[in-house]
Amino acid sequence: MEEEKITKKDLLARYGISYGALYRWKRMKLIPEAWFEHRAAPTGQETVFPRALICARIEEILGGKDEASLDEMARRFGAAEADDARLVVRTRYGESSFPASDLLAVSVRCGGAEEDLLHIIKEITEKRNGHE
Repeated sequence: MEEEKITKKDLLARYGISYGALYRWKRMKLIPEAWFEHRAAPTGQETVFPRALICARIEEILGGKDEASLDEMARRFGAAEADDARLVVRTRYGESSFPASDLLAVSVRCGGAEEDLLHIIKEITEKRNGHE
């Protein structure tokens, strides 16, 4: 099952934020780079985001601006994301990293068979977090 996405255009309209604000928050690390996904569109390319993650983050940023500065929020989000377990995949083409809490399925296909690996990742992260 594919995660539901929201386009940049729809996100900006929904929350009444500007393109500049969105990319400033990205530069400040309030919004992780990995959430900015690019896909082909009839007009060229569009940016989409994981709907649940980006909407929750935008609401947290907008709702927290009165209590904390953007820099304070960036430090808090950065610290939380640094503590998160991550699946890191390195190939000769580069590296990709995904928060373990965002994983829906991880498997290996070989010779027509598919082996689920997500349960192994969950066991490791639970052990490291003291949830044995």
